[in-house]
Amino acid sequence: MGIESHFIQTIIGVGILLFAAKLMAELFLRLKLPIVLGELLAGMIVGPFALGAFLVFDGQPLLKIDGELRILGEIGAIVILFIAGLHVTPREFLKGGKAAFTVGACGVVVPFFIGFIVFELFGFDAFQSMLIATALTATSVAISIQVLREFGKLDTPEARLIIGAAIADDILAIAVLSVVSSLGGESTGIISIDPIQVIVVILQVLGFFAALLIGSVLIVPRIVARKLWKAEGSIEAIATASFFGAAALAASIGLSPIVGAFAVGMALSSSKVIEKIENYISKLGLIFAPLFFAFIGAQVDFRGINTEILLLSGIMIVVAVVTKFFGCGLPSMIFLKDKKKSMRVGVGMISRGEVGLIIAGIGVTSGVLASNVYSTIVIMVAATTIIAPIWLKTLYKKELAK
Repeated sequence: MGIESHFIQTIIGVGILLFAAKLMAELFLRLKLPIVLGELLAGMIVGPFALGAFLVFDGQPLLKIDGELRILGEIGAIVILFIAGLHVTPREFLKGGKAAFTVGACGVVVPFFIGFIVFELFGFDAFQSMLIATALTATSVAISIQVLREFGKLDTPEARLIIGAAIADDILAIAVLSVVSSLGGESTGIISIDPIQVIVVILQVLGFFAALLIGSVLIVPRIVARKLWKAEGSIEAIATASFFGAAALAASIGLSPIVGAFAVGMALSSSKVIEKIENYISKLGLIFAPLFFAFIGAQVDFRGINTEILLLSGIMIVVAVVTKFFGCGLPSMIFLKDKKKSMRVGVGMISRGEVGLIIAGIGVTSGVLASNVYSTIVIMVAATTIIAPIWLKTLYKKELAK
């Protein structure tokens, strides 16, 4: 396919995903269900592995998950995390740092070790089990944030803990992925496990995040709030350039790009121009957030699903839900001292997302994971992404009815 045709296919794909996402959002709003759930379902329905397979352009599926569409989806996640950062000041983040790190760490350790043990018992080799377990560790913070934002609960204590813990969770999950990747052989699995090497990699990742956060807090507000920005849109453009730049820097040092965007959002949360930035970025989020959720849904491949995959998926979904719910919910009791709020934290941490899909992709392209295991991880990501918003809605139902 030529460059022009490829470009046309990409922009058609964006149009289809956005249109379908907003149609389903309207339906779900009328059904009083979380809008984000409708946007995810829209992606599944019109995706290239469902209805999209029957729509053909120039001999190719009209909606194809190509590199360009993937990039636009990732930009959506970056925008969502920047918006989340704007609701958390550095002082609040540091104040809740102990709680966030404890809950986030438990949200990584519990799913990893239980997942590893369960899948070794099912006959997977050590390295396969470690990759599957790693896919169970990362929380899709973007989805939880969007649900909380939709409910108007982004400023509650449990929402702040979910955001902080999910960021800590994401950083630690990426550290775990770095360790697991460094341990794998090309075919047979584990070469060696050096505890010192493991500790060094984790400390490196945590150190990179701390440096990124401190740098953002010290530099970004001074650049954005300078009086030299007089032209219309300058402050908004500089803020956008700052969080994209930080996302790129985070990616270049091995972190998830969303971590950089969150750091800049947090740095600007106390800025004098916060209202102007919030007003602008909320409009940007109206486009990129539904695109991100529809894109996540469109990656679910329904082809080749058989009884074995469904059974394995069922086990993986149960492990994914139980380990996050208890792994994050129980430690939250220590800090929130409220059973209902702690349950919300446990539920808010259930949904997996882009990191889980990245890990699955690494496993299948390297030949370590079979295609059926890859499909299982994708189904688990999709299922937990659907379960979390519905469950959160039920937990908030009485409060929302008042």
